[in-house]
Amino acid sequence: MDNWRESSHSGPDEGNGCVELAGIPTHMGVRDSKARDRASLTFSAPAFLPFLGHLKSPRPRTP
Repeated sequence: MDNWRESSHSGPDEGNGCVELAGIPTHMGVRDSKARDRASLTFSAPAFLPFLGHLKSPRPRTP
């Protein structure tokens, strides 16, 4: 995948969570923009929406 886009929710500073996405018709890739040479996650198109839904779901705060 060579069409990576940085998330609009990524922070501008070093050390913030930076995520990039790349898509082709059948798969979506997710990687850390601070470590582009490392491995990325690849999801089939049907599995990607549930993955996003899980990330967006409220999680309990830890003390």
